[in-house]
Amino acid sequence: MFVDETSTNTAMTRTHGWGQKGKKLIGKAPHGHWMTSTFLAGLTHDAILAPQLLPCPMTGTIFQQWLEECLTPEMKPGSIVVIDNLPAHKVAGIR
Repeated sequence: MFVDETSTNTAMTRTHGWGQKGKKLIGKAPHGHWMTSTFLAGLTHDAILAPQLLPCPMTGTIFQQWLEECLTPEMKPGSIVVIDNLPAHKVAGIR
C-alpha cells in the first residue's frame, strides 16, 4: 500500500492574467486569509483506503493520528505500507 498526500493553498492564486486588449482584467482572490487544504489516502492495487480531506497543512501529529484512527483499521493483516520522506512521516512512533 502506498500512502501519500497532496495539498493546495489559496495563496497559489494567480496575480496576473490575459484579458481583452484595451480592457482592464478584473478578478477576485483572497488577500491575507490564506488557507491550506490537504488530501491524504492509502492506495492499494484495488482500492483507496481512508481518504481524508483536512483543512490544514500536514504535521507529524496529524499524520500519526490518521494512521492510527483511519488507515490501520482498514488495513489487512500483513500489509506493507510505503511512505515518502516528508518530515511529517518521520515523527516518533510512525515506524
